Amino acid sequence: MTKTVVIIQARMNSSRLPGKVLRDLGGRTVLAHVIERCKAIKNADVICCAVPESTESDPVAAEAEKNGATVFRGSEEDVLSRYYEAAKMLSADVVLRVTSDCPLIDPGICASVIQLLETKGVDFSTNNAPPTWPHGLDCEAMTFACLGRAHQEVTDPQERQHVTLFIRRHPNVRRTNLSGPGGPLLSHRWTLDYSEDLDFLRALFNVLPVKPKLPNYEQILDTLNAHPEISAINAIHKNPNHDPESIPAHDLVG
Repeated sequence: MTKTVVIIQARMNSSRLPGKVLRDLGGRTVLAHVIERCKAIKNADVICCAVPESTESDPVAAEAEKNGATVFRGSEEDVLSRYYEAAKMLSADVVLRVTSDCPLIDPGICASVIQLLETKGVDFSTNNAPPTWPHGLDCEAMTFACLGRAHQEVTDPQERQHVTLFIRRHPNVRRTNLSGPGGPLLSHRWTLDYSEDLDFLRALFNVLPVKPKLPNYEQILDTLNAHPEISAINAIHKNPNHDPESIPAHDLVG
């Protein structure tokens, strides 16, 4: 039986918005929301938060444990190593990579990305190559063998920091993508890098419906369509182009 582990990379440092994953959002931390949504991914077996060994990130590890995630402590800069060692510790067959600055990550989309990896029989699947979903719903699934190969072969410090850059570029890696609706959705920014992003998320959480408890992306879109002034809050910040050759431009949270 395949064991699927969701690994959320998180740390305290953030050049643009320090401590962003522990900021309050609707009475809970941003990280708590991410963990809760990852727990709702139907085909995920374990939720792990991969946190640097530095004492500075101790509060992040404590918050992850408080919210029921398994915690792995690893290298601050070599995030690829941190992912590999976490996956190895948990005997993962499949790894889903999620970042801790996406408190609206959609469990249904994540489940589809995992399923696509398995049904296509590929090494790597994602939902942002090319981007067709709101920025902040990004996730990547890979086999443990693929992650292990990257860990073994990558020597470039930049590729070790960005985890899947080697996997996205290597000609012999079998890849696939989960396409979304595209169009106007590409202008939506649901991630947390800047203070305006935090203002946007707080305003959104104030008007999100109580039910369902975890609204999916379509229900979030409905809310934003009814409150267009909220999307304007962080519109000053453009979304990066997440094509297979690009390095994610948003602030590293791992």
